[in-house]
Amino acid sequence: MCLAIPAEVVAVHDDGENATISLDGVKKDISLALVEGVKPGDYVLVHVGYALNVVSREEAEATLALMAEYEATEAAQ
Repeated sequence: MCLAIPAEVVAVHDDGENATISLDGVKKDISLALVEGVKPGDYVLVHVGYALNVVSREEAEATLALMAEYEATEAAQ
């Protein structure tokens, strides 16, 4: 099973093919080769260094909250 994680785009590089994302303050450069029209402030699903899709802020926040809840549950066991 593969997992794509939602992350906020903080910058789109001048080439338009790459961007910098931020997830919990960790920044990483990713490829935008599979999506179009991404701009800073958008949320994208990221898998192995590629943005797969643009998602709403609400969807991204809900997914991240579920992931944090799962992590907390696993840590408590």
